[in-house]
Amino acid sequence: MRVGFIGLGVMGAPMAGHLLAAGHEVAVWARRPAAAAALVEAGAMPCATPAALAARSEVVISIVTASADVEALVLGSDGLAAGFAPGSIHADMSTIAPETARQLAAHYLQRGVGWLDAPVSGGEQGARDATLAIMVGGEAADLARVQPLFDVLGKRTVHVGPAGAGQVAKACNQMVLVAAIQAVAEAMRLAAAHGVDLAAVRHALMGGSAASKALDIMGQRMVERDFSAGIQARLHHKDFAILMHEACVRGLPLPIAAQVWQQLNALMACGWGQDDTASLLRVLERTSP
Repeated sequence: MRVGFIGLGVMGAPMAGHLLAAGHEVAVWARRPAAAAALVEAGAMPCATPAALAARSEVVISIVTASADVEALVLGSDGLAAGFAPGSIHADMSTIAPETARQLAAHYLQRGVGWLDAPVSGGEQGARDATLAIMVGGEAADLARVQPLFDVLGKRTVHVGPAGAGQVAKACNQMVLVAAIQAVAEAMRLAAAHGVDLAAVRHALMGGSAASKALDIMGQRMVERDFSAGIQARLHHKDFAILMHEACVRGLPLPIAAQVWQQLNALMACGWGQDDTASLLRVLERTSP
C-alpha cells in the first residue's frame, strides 16, 4: 500500500519503520528533515510538503501532539487536504479533542476523503514492539481498508463508533491511567511516611488485587526515583485538558479526574512537564511534610 507518514517522534519513527519493513511503500514528511533521515536511508520517500505526501498516498497516518497541530496539518497552506485525491484516507493516531476529529471528518467528507481518528495506547515501548492498542472512530469501510496497516502497528484494534468516538475512548483511557498513577504515588507516599521499604510494598501489592500496569511500571520508577521521561507528563496534562473540557461543556461530574487534574497542574507548575508522570510522587512530597 502507498502510505504517507507524518510525526516521526519517539512513537512515530518506529511505527513508520514497521510499515516500511512490512513491505509498504512509505513516504514521509517532517518539519525537521533530520527527523526523517534514518527512514529515508532505510527506503522511505521524502516529500516536500504535506500536500505532496497526500498526493502520492492511498492512506496518510499522522501522530502529532495536539488538536491545533492536526488542524494545521490538514488545513494549512500546502496541507493534506490540498493534496488528497477522492477515495484517500487520513488516519490520525494523535490524541486530540473529539470535536476536532468530528470537524475534520466533516471537512474531508465534502471532498470524498475518508477520516479515521485512531489514537493509541501503549507508549513508546508499544510503538517499538508493535503492540499498540488502537481505538478507532470513523466509517467501518475506511477501517477495513486501513486494517492491514493497523495490524502491523498494534495487537488490538477496536472500532468504537463514528468520527470522534476513538478520541472519546482515548480520553477515558487517559482518565483511568493517570488516576491509577496518582493512586500509586499516594500509596508510595504513605509507605514512605511509615518508613516502610517501597520496593517491598510494591512487590507485595503486585501479588494482589491492586496489581496493575501502572503499579508495575510507574511504581518501579517511583521506587528507583527514575523520573526521566518514559511518557512526558506534559502530554498527560494536555490529555487531561481535553477530558476536563468535555466534562465542563457537558456538565459531567468527574470528581476523581478533577483532583488528578489539579495534581497535574501542580506538577507542571513545579517545572516537571518534561519528566515522567511518575513525578506525581514528587508533587506529594513537595506539598506534604
